[in-house]
Amino acid sequence: MGEKLLLHEDPRSGNCYKIKLTAALLSVPLDTRRYDIMKGETRTPEFLAGINAHGRIPVLQVGERMLPESNAACWYLAEGSALIPDEPFDRAQMLRWMFFEQYSHEPNIATLRFWCRFIGESNLSQPQKAQMMPKRIAGQEALATMDRHLQEREWFVGSAASLADIALYAYTHVANEGGFDLAPYPAIKSWLERVPSLPGFVEMA
Repeated sequence: MGEKLLLHEDPRSGNCYKIKLTAALLSVPLDTRRYDIMKGETRTPEFLAGINAHGRIPVLQVGERMLPESNAACWYLAEGSALIPDEPFDRAQMLRWMFFEQYSHEPNIATLRFWCRFIGESNLSQPQKAQMMPKRIAGQEALATMDRHLQEREWFVGSAASLADIALYAYTHVANEGGFDLAPYPAIKSWLERVPSLPGFVEMA
């Protein structure tokens, strides 16, 4: 990777953390530029015109090119590395868990973390309050699915950590901040203890 890498991020975001963790595990130099999403700093005309017209972070800037979406950025950084399995079926399984993270896991666990920790339940709108229980149930179902899968293996795919583990670790390890109790999921708890042992691991800000 000859081009300079710059991550446009809010360090409180698990989606941003995924990219920083991937880069750290691979010893890839990565600069960062911080934005405060609570202050609307990703909704300014300058950000929308120059960084991401969708008004969201993270965005991985590669030279002058912009790459939104956290899992796409992780893939870009990790392509050709041990974090992406060589075997086609294992590689597809890794993608399966990355899709699961964005479809079944992050919309529930990350959303409740954001609402509970950064907004506060008393400040939520009525539609948001009405979504809390469905999201909690869906988040628990996602955790139960992960726990069943991990009961007979150390990592989500194959015999080593992959992008699937990075993607799911980001918000799972702070799920308690959204009111999720991980005690019923012993396999997840064991896995959460393994991830920080990876060489190059960095903690979430």
